[in-house]
Amino acid sequence: QVQLVESGGGLVQAGGSLRLSCAASGRSTSDYAMAWFRQAPGKERELVGGINWSGARTAYADSVKDRFTISRDNAMNTVYLQMNSLNSEDTAAYYCARDSLAGRRNIVTTKGGYDYWGQGTQVTVSS
Repeated sequence: QVQLVESGGGLVQAGGSLRLSCAASGRSTSDYAMAWFRQAPGKERELVGGINWSGARTAYADSVKDRFTISRDNAMNTVYLQMNSLNSEDTAAYYCARDSLAGRRNIVTTKGGYDYWGQGTQVTVSS
């Protein structure tokens, strides 16, 4: 079993920054790609971006490209989401998730490709 716990969410003004963390416990996630998703009220959960097992490859949704950065520290079993230039459309609950298949080369873009999820952390951007 893997437990994922997100932290770092909160209320921020438009144009500000936040850094989310996703700490894994139980079994190591170092062999798995990890991803961040978000879900706004009344909307589907969508991929924000992902990072492969080594950290060498990342992928982002067009809506966050050049503003958000995903990184990981495998020694700490933690994945990060640095969010800059936040706007009201970034308001959502943010979830981290673990790829269901170890060592996958590419970032899976659909929810079905992930088997463990955190409980989410709320990000609210005020304009």
